[in-house]
Amino acid sequence: MPKSLWTPGQDRVDRANLSRFMRFVREEAGNADLNSYAPLWRLSVDQPAKFWTLLWDFVGIRGSGERSPVLVDDEGMASARWFPGVNLNFAHNLLRFDDERTAIRTLAPEGERAVLTYAQLNRRVAALSAAMRAAGLAPGDRVAALLPNGPEAIVAMLAAASVGAAWFNCPASLSQAQAAAVLASLQPRLVFADVAADLDGLDAVLASGAAAVLMRGPAPEDGSATGLLAFVADHADAPLEFTPLPFDQPLYLTVAAPNDGAREVLVHGAGGTLIQHLKELVLHADLRREDRIFFHADNDAMSWYWLASSLATGATLVLHETGDLPPDGDALWDLVDEAGITVLGVHAAWLDAATRSGRVPRETHRLQSLKTILTAGPALAADSYEYVYRDIKERVFLAPVATGIDTLACVAIGAPLLPVNAGEIPCRALGMEVEVLDADGHPLVDAEGDLAVCAPFPSMPLGYWNDPDGARYAAAHFSRHPGVWCCGERATLTAHESLIL
Repeated sequence: MPKSLWTPGQDRVDRANLSRFMRFVREEAGNADLNSYAPLWRLSVDQPAKFWTLLWDFVGIRGSGERSPVLVDDEGMASARWFPGVNLNFAHNLLRFDDERTAIRTLAPEGERAVLTYAQLNRRVAALSAAMRAAGLAPGDRVAALLPNGPEAIVAMLAAASVGAAWFNCPASLSQAQAAAVLASLQPRLVFADVAADLDGLDAVLASGAAAVLMRGPAPEDGSATGLLAFVADHADAPLEFTPLPFDQPLYLTVAAPNDGAREVLVHGAGGTLIQHLKELVLHADLRREDRIFFHADNDAMSWYWLASSLATGATLVLHETGDLPPDGDALWDLVDEAGITVLGVHAAWLDAATRSGRVPRETHRLQSLKTILTAGPALAADSYEYVYRDIKERVFLAPVATGIDTLACVAIGAPLLPVNAGEIPCRALGMEVEVLDADGHPLVDAEGDLAVCAPFPSMPLGYWNDPDGARYAAAHFSRHPGVWCCGERATLTAHESLIL
């Protein structure tokens, strides 16, 4: 076993949501031997129906209908469907709190821009969703956004989800022509933009019948877009309504990693995204209501979707409207101290650059609130693990994750009961039957191979947009090892069940 950089103290272990969940499983399932992570992971992959149903109860998912069968996969992993007898609404689950606790705090370089309580968030979503319904939006329609990382994007997403429309955050990385082509294929009913200039190049999309709503800038005189205040003017006192929808109702549309130059759009279901995110946030990230969580990420990154789902825990989301937080400066650490951030998410490349900068944040900042650092993106360099515990904070839970926009989920992640070793992701995520396979599909230990998920998981995409027979989707994700989810990433599964990417 390698030397651990961090080992959780007994007090942290006892208080962890994951420990509470293990006690819950022992009581409900009668498994007295369930006292550590490894047997819990084994139960989660060997008995998926039991695990996901127990998780549902533990995190308090709101839904109706019959939960059995939990999984239908008679035609293989690519066509697996979860909880086919259940109806729920994604926004209903995220907006379970309606009080004066801060839901979203938005900061900009010039200072604080907005604070929304959960009660205010509910009222804004209610007004906007009522306006959407009045404009004819219905389940299955698409809503597109060209918005910065502010509260407006989250409010609009929740309003769309309450109706049952699918939400598309247009990636800033797309060229104007690429964005126009993707939007034309999706044919959105509504397009949300920050200012009128964001709509440049979208004439064909708007001419096809999409209505444009500007969140901040003045509406153009030609009537090509409506201001937000005018759009919601008649709905200020509307009640908050949630349309019950099937578990796999399309929720998010994301641009997949380029495949031979093609820009495919993945369709993600509401229920799968919800239960997967709550598992990761509550059990793996140990998120709770008193936390203040921040991700240094754009709106089209997987971590933005994770951040939005954090509302279901009642935590406070801290948003920063620009990406101008250089790794060789103080801006991010200033933000941690100013906002009292407890759970900090950064890109692995950002933390690697901070490591090379030579700065020592623990000498220049208090960082008293900080308890968890999450990293997404490529593998975090081993030196960066050492940097965190030497130069940032000794008693902090570092949880690198292996994830991606293709699944909106983590295949590997940390756990508050497990030690942190340099260069390793501590464990395979609960409910994810992750293996490393050789060229013939045989599992490997302590040898590099293909990272694969060998059994269905709830947040598997429903497929590609405009791929009615699923052929393109199957070719991209199930062809390397037939019947197994594999996207070409390489990894090593160690003998102590951590992962090295």
